[in-house]
Amino acid sequence: MRRPLHSSGVRSAFTDKFFGGVIISKLAHQINEEIRDKEVRLIGPDGEQLGVMPSSKALDIAMQHELDLVKIAPKAEPPVCRVMDYGKFRFEQSKKEKESRRNQRVVETKEIRLSPNIDVHDIEFKAKSARKFLADGNKLKISVRFRGRAIAHSSLGEQQLEKFAEGLSDIANVEKPPKLEGRSMAMFLAPKPQKPEPKKQQKPQAPAPEAEPENTTKEEGNENA
Repeated sequence: MRRPLHSSGVRSAFTDKFFGGVIISKLAHQINEEIRDKEVRLIGPDGEQLGVMPSSKALDIAMQHELDLVKIAPKAEPPVCRVMDYGKFRFEQSKKEKESRRNQRVVETKEIRLSPNIDVHDIEFKAKSARKFLADGNKLKISVRFRGRAIAHSSLGEQQLEKFAEGLSDIANVEKPPKLEGRSMAMFLAPKPQKPEPKKQQKPQAPAPEAEPENTTKEEGNENA
């Protein structure tokens, strides 16, 4: 008779997950010989309720199926254990978490730096880059760095930032207004939420032409044939 797949009592911490219709606790799992409770409530490999029994008997049942005994609800009275392929469970959850991370969009904050004396062409170029960042769903930090005595005219930098934000007002909202910190003034923009596209209204179909009544009048033949 084979020993359970993970007889060494491997622990693993997962968040709450469903496995075969059963919620797996987010606590670290105790498996196989690591389970020292006197009695446990056992769930079979197909989700069947096998009742309350000594943990040693539950482990024997897991060994008979060449599977693992996994404690899935340690705080229950008595604790609930499940007969499962623990290695397969870990692999499936790892695969699902990777897929979830792959589909999850990460919002980044891109920074665009302006100078107090920036010319019009540079502004237009940076505004074009800003639009691209916002279209990709990223947030923007627009900053102005004051050097030397330019700090005395920080109000000009504030006006510059507000004008820059105004040029992007069709696709961005001001998340944080201009704020002076040390020798830098920064403002944060966030992309506007996309509006759902309006459903196309179907054109009403023209009513079908009415069928002409059949001519039931027989043509008269020559009466005096």
